[in-house]
Amino acid sequence: MNKTLISAMLLCATSAFAHFGVALPSNSTIDDQSNATQKIVYKFNHPFENEMMDMQKPKVAGVFTAGKKQNFTNLVEKKEGELRYHEATYEIKEPGVYQFFVDPAPYFEPAEDTFIRHISKTVVNAYGFGEGWDEPIGLKAEIVPLTRPYGLYKGNIFTGVVMYKGEPAKGVIVEVEYYNDKGKVKAPGEDFITQEVKTNERGEFSFVMPLAGWWGFAALIEDDETIKKDGKEYPVEIGGVIWVETKEYK
Repeated sequence: MNKTLISAMLLCATSAFAHFGVALPSNSTIDDQSNATQKIVYKFNHPFENEMMDMQKPKVAGVFTAGKKQNFTNLVEKKEGELRYHEATYEIKEPGVYQFFVDPAPYFEPAEDTFIRHISKTVVNAYGFGEGWDEPIGLKAEIVPLTRPYGLYKGNIFTGVVMYKGEPAKGVIVEVEYYNDKGKVKAPGEDFITQEVKTNERGEFSFVMPLAGWWGFAALIEDDETIKKDGKEYPVEIGGVIWVETKEYK
């Protein structure tokens, strides 16, 4: 097998790793004022391999709480090498459930001839409020939790329902990955990096999270819109993504 063919195969294998939109706050639960100021990090990456892609400024990022959306105006561009990501800060002053979300500029993946748009969110509970964690934001693609998405231990099961344009989406593949940001976890093989589950007739799925840390769930749907690039229309993979944190007993 010649070197050119081997290189092409390796490139395809790398691009086949699951893409995830990331919207990670500092904490998934807030108990006192010491961690009331949240730093929310927005990235586009392969979370288990900790490989980033360049992320343009998001179309919108914000927070949903008490039935209202607030769009952020304080996004700050950051870089790892030449690759961009973004951050925002938000001070949580009142008890409540806060859903941080981001709708990114679509990312063109040339290996797949597809634009990728992962609309991501994370749910934070502040000061023991505990109500409204299952309220949809109203995103075009969204995972609505049926399991409370915070205060979870490793080994807990997470169940959610995939919504597309306000309706449950059946037969949708949901990719699941562990956020291996420290690189301490090693997979025994490539098939173990990204887990997959499929939604049932009601759009529901479940997954048991075996490690402590952040877990990403990305429901992948071919969107009903296309994007024109260089005179050609390309399909759009729209993803409804939710991030869920698990912890260990002390």
